[in-house]
Order: sequence, then C-alpha cells, then structure tokens
Amino acid sequence: MLLEALRADARLAEWLRDLESEGDPRLEAELPDADGLPDLLLDLTVAHEHINELVALRGLLVADPEAMTLLARCVGRFVRGMGEIGKGWEPPAFPESAGPLGRCFHLYVFIAALPYVRAYHRELGIPDDVSRRTLADLGRHVSVHHRRLGTPGLLFPWWIALHFHGELFQLGRLQFQRSRLGRRTGRAVAAAGLDAGPGDACLSLHIPDFHGPLSPAACERSLVLAREFFARHYPDERHEVAVCHSWLLDPQLGRYLPADSNIIRFQERFRIAYQETTPDDGVPVGFVFGDPELPTRALPRRSAVERAVGDHLRAGGHWYVGHGWFAL
Repeated sequence: MLLEALRADARLAEWLRDLESEGDPRLEAELPDADGLPDLLLDLTVAHEHINELVALRGLLVADPEAMTLLARCVGRFVRGMGEIGKGWEPPAFPESAGPLGRCFHLYVFIAALPYVRAYHRELGIPDDVSRRTLADLGRHVSVHHRRLGTPGLLFPWWIALHFHGELFQLGRLQFQRSRLGRRTGRAVAAAGLDAGPGDACLSLHIPDFHGPLSPAACERSLVLAREFFARHYPDERHEVAVCHSWLLDPQLGRYLPADSNIIRFQERFRIAYQETTPDDGVPVGFVFGDPELPTRALPRRSAVERAVGDHLRAGGHWYVGHGWFAL
C-alpha cells in the first residue's frame, strides 16, 4: 500500500502528519474515469506508450481510500493561494518502495488539480493556446523521466507545480516564471541604475528541452510575447528585469562554441550578476545527455554542445551556473 511505504520513511511520515494536521480535505479531488483519462493525458502531451500504464495505475489509486484521501489533501494544499508567487506546494519525491503508484502519484495530483488551474486561467483571460502549451509541459517531463529511467513519472514534480500554480507560462520558445529578484542579482540591477532591487518582481527565463533550437529570432519572439502577456494579465506587477540562472551562462562555453552559435548569442543578452564558485557538472551533463550520472569518458561528441560539455570535463575542467539579467 502506498501510505505504508510513505510512513516508513521518516521524512515523508512528518510530511504526512503536516498534511493531516490541516484537517479533512476541503475540496473533492476527482480523476477522470478510465475512458476519459487517455484523452486528457494526450492533451497534456503524455506519450501514447505510457497511456495504458497510467490508466491501470489510476485503477489502483481509486481503489485505495487512504491514497485518495492523500490525493485530496495534496490538491487542496496545492491550489491554495493559486497564482501567488512562492506560495505553491512543493511535493516531495516518493521513495522507490512506494512502487509505480508512488512514482506517478504527483502526476495524478496535477491531473486532479486541472479544473482549478483552468478556472484560474479563465479568470485572468489567459488565451487557450498559452494555457494548453504551458500545461503540456507535464508530458514533456514524463518524457524526461522516461529518457533517464525508462518509465513514466516525474523527476522534478516541484518544477511542474510552478506551471499548475500560475507562476510559470510557456510563451514561444522560452518559459517565463513570475519571480522576485534575489539579493545579489537585485543589488547588481540597482547598481546599474534601474528602478528595481532585491525582492522586486522579475521574470525568470527557462529554456525547455525537446523544443527546437534556441535561435535569436525565437528568443526575441518570446520576449515580445512576454512583454505583452504579463502587462495584460498581471498589470499590477512591474516586470522591469528578466533573469536567468543557468549553466548556459557559464562564460567558459565561449572557448568551445563559435561566436554566432545560439548559446553564445543567448549569453550576450545578459549582464552577469555573479558566477557560482562551486562546480555543478551534473547539470549540463543531465540536460545535454539525459543523465547526470553518465561517466565523463563515455559522453558522445555528436554536436558542438556535446563536444563542448564533454571535452571540457575530460580535460579536467568544471561547469558553473551563471546568474544573469537584462532590462525588459
């Protein structure tokens, strides 16, 4: 049983107690029936090859009253404060002992929360195509899980929570997260003379995988869409600055990639606020090759980016996350 596996883990047992301390679920968490679930999963771009397994796991879930109560508690906690920055639910990863249902449980939480997410989008007048493409990132992350582990699931359910909580939107090639300037980046922005600083609203840029090249034209189109979108749907928030926290802003990439490459052109948009000093080699390996645990010596060299990441590591170098910004 799912709950038995969670209670056997001290960290998750405490998490369960915290959820239970909030009392009985205040809303119903309903899942589509076995006939309706496949169409909904396909709308969320979940690959066809996973549909049968996820329908079967739905049957196990609805047959377990305790698990369904947990689902309702999670949905209730998740939709609370819908749209408030930093107020979303950060679901923990479940242990392997929770089995396939534990591996996919968070996916069902997001599915059960869909009516509330869509109602929030309608209330703000968010276009259907933006809503659809934003929420479709669920399917992309099921594919990320499958690429790494060979099964459906979510490696980073806390990330998808941003999409389903009204904090992140897909606008063209890029994703934009409603966020706030951190201390160091905010100080850099203020020092440059902008009317913004630590704690002020900003848009955090993210670059999803499986979405084509990161061309300058595609990035520019996304920025045009973002300026219009947030001014229209979040008029009370002043988004004067865009930020990015990514290994793609490591200046060492310039040693390996041509000046007109998409990544270098992307870097040129930003002023670097600061660079991490602790290596984070697993991040670029995970993003470029699909698995952060791959041995360095075995990394393929099929593209310029693969050669850059792998050759740098094989030469004894490391990769670092950069924190950059530019005025919108």
